Amino acid sequence: MKIKNLLITLSAGVILQPVYAQTEFQMVQQTLPNPDNEPSEVFPVPHPRQLKWQETEFYAFFHYGMNTYTGLEWGNGDEAESRFAPTAAPNPRQWLEAAKAAGMRGGIAVVKHHDGFCLWPTETTTHNCTNGGNDFARNTNIPRDFAAAARELDMKYGFYVSPWDRNSAEYGKDTYVKNVFMKQCEELAKYGSDQFEMWFDGANGGSGYYGGSYGTREIDRATYYDVPNLRDYVHQICEDCVMWGVGGEARWIGNEEGWAGQTNWSPENRGIAPESNGMYGAENGWFWLPGESDAKSTSGGWFWHSGQTYTSAERLFQMYLETVGRNSTLILNIPPDKAGVLPDQSVQVLKDLGTLLTDRLGTDLALKATASASATRSAGQSRNYNASNVNDGDKDTYWATDDFTTTATITLTWDEPQVVRYVALMEHIAKGQRVKGFTIETSADGSTWTRMASNMETTTIGYKRIIPLNGSTSSSYTSSGYTVKAIRINITDSRACPLLSTVSVY
Repeated sequence: MKIKNLLITLSAGVILQPVYAQTEFQMVQQTLPNPDNEPSEVFPVPHPRQLKWQETEFYAFFHYGMNTYTGLEWGNGDEAESRFAPTAAPNPRQWLEAAKAAGMRGGIAVVKHHDGFCLWPTETTTHNCTNGGNDFARNTNIPRDFAAAARELDMKYGFYVSPWDRNSAEYGKDTYVKNVFMKQCEELAKYGSDQFEMWFDGANGGSGYYGGSYGTREIDRATYYDVPNLRDYVHQICEDCVMWGVGGEARWIGNEEGWAGQTNWSPENRGIAPESNGMYGAENGWFWLPGESDAKSTSGGWFWHSGQTYTSAERLFQMYLETVGRNSTLILNIPPDKAGVLPDQSVQVLKDLGTLLTDRLGTDLALKATASASATRSAGQSRNYNASNVNDGDKDTYWATDDFTTTATITLTWDEPQVVRYVALMEHIAKGQRVKGFTIETSADGSTWTRMASNMETTTIGYKRIIPLNGSTSSSYTSSGYTVKAIRINITDSRACPLLSTVSVY
């Protein structure tokens, strides 16, 4: 009976309740979880600072310091400060002007090499330029002047500071990282919060002067430099500064010859894969570690040496195709001489390289083509994924397919025939690197197709992939080119739905 009365009471409540609920009813707007129908990320993905770093693409390396005057590549650390004696005031602006003429977007200045000699008035050691051999030396401040010149020229800049210090008595001891190395990084960070890279060489530990004790000191670089705290501290001052090498945010491409693997993934498994894998990365790598290729533009070493020869502009252009054109950045070394300037011959070669890049890769024919695709992702509320996104000149738009569609074709057509030699592809890597295979075909009439560059590994794309249609990076421009009315890019395999932000044709 009690249960029955309870049910009657509850029933009465249900009948009466809507009367009150209707008077308090409010409209609630539903928010869809993915209103723009954006593709999901394929991990790992780059940090925004790594994206900005990758967009620099091509930049200079300036090895200058004590070794310029001793003729060594690796000083021992026992060189008298007076041996640093420039014959004129070092001119970092001239360095960067020459780099800009070559098509570079920035530069890294060596301000402390393994000998421990610092090219700024540091408080961490007397082994620095203020104790140099003349007034030019004593008034030198490369970080200050280099940063100022870069800003004036609208170029990115950063510094190479060697973790290994063959001069310091504290190297190898617990005190070195805190008292010397981190303080040097702090001093350099204060020359500008807009630095894009700090370069930490992987050469660490070995024989040296070490404050006069001489001998060999070995360290475990994975733990010795307290990299997590170092990285966090520098990022507090320089938000967009990528830590190269020891810093763990960009990897050595694995050689010093100006080439990356044709198959080159930005994901990597550091600590698992050997450094010799740097040219290729790892498809299933567990974190984002893009490659940087360091190469020399002169013979004889990284520092200036009397009698050195200069690499031709044509060979440097090949390096560009095999690094920037293979999902790597290229940092090209250009050593200043004893006057603290780049020699005339070096300046001329860089100017010639800039001309080659402009003439061969400066006019994008895709911008006046019509783009179509065999598959297109459904549009969202405020964006679409149409094929036209690949040639709209906007790096932030992209073509995409629906989820689970991992093969598709993008076609560019022209009303009039075009003479072409290169195709450049760019993925929208903010959502991860995806493409595992592609082919490129051309058509002179829009109906009959010929596969191009079939001898090359057309596998990964990544940030950028440049394909010479004749299949050769060493003689990519010697042919008369190919007259076409259409180009077709076939995505044959992808880790997830492919995302292409740009297709360029030159």
